[in-house]
Amino acid sequence: MPQFKRREVRIKVMQVLYAHEISKEPISKIKKDLMSDVDGEDNLQFSDALISNVLENEKLLDDYILGKVLNWELERMALVDRIVMRMGICELLFFPDIPPKVSINEAIDISKEYCTRSSGRFVNGVLDAIHEDLKKENKLNKTGRGLLNTESKNKNNGKKKPAHSKPKFETGKKKLNNKKNPNPAVKGQTKI
Repeated sequence: MPQFKRREVRIKVMQVLYAHEISKEPISKIKKDLMSDVDGEDNLQFSDALISNVLENEKLLDDYILGKVLNWELERMALVDRIVMRMGICELLFFPDIPPKVSINEAIDISKEYCTRSSGRFVNGVLDAIHEDLKKENKLNKTGRGLLNTESKNKNNGKKKPAHSKPKFETGKKKLNNKKNPNPAVKGQTKI
């Protein structure tokens, strides 16, 4: 049996997170049911790390999303879009060996395939805006061949600290004012 590609592993992770969100069953049971055919130590480590990071940091990830959409509540967004954006942001923040463009492109492609026609543009707009903010705020911790190394040094003790510590963003739910617009606007994006 050929080994899973990273895209297929991400799709499996999305399915696990979706099933967990809908059923509220223990994540270990869902992983056992849905991830049993994933092979390769690297794939298993990546999927476990992505699932646990998304679940452990759900509030942080949702705050990043809410910081980029105008007049929209998380509960009104398509669940698959939310999960895919959480996964993309999680990769930007906690996976230093994955280039940002790869994380964003994978999220876009998965959302196009598993959600609505306009999901790709929406996910792209939100993740691209978050990526730009993380770069400006020096919160990207990307290393390796072809990647940025944007770790910041702590001037007090000379130790490196992860660029994603202490994120600064606004939280809070936004109300939908214009009921005729079914798609949320993304801050900093212009309509086409």
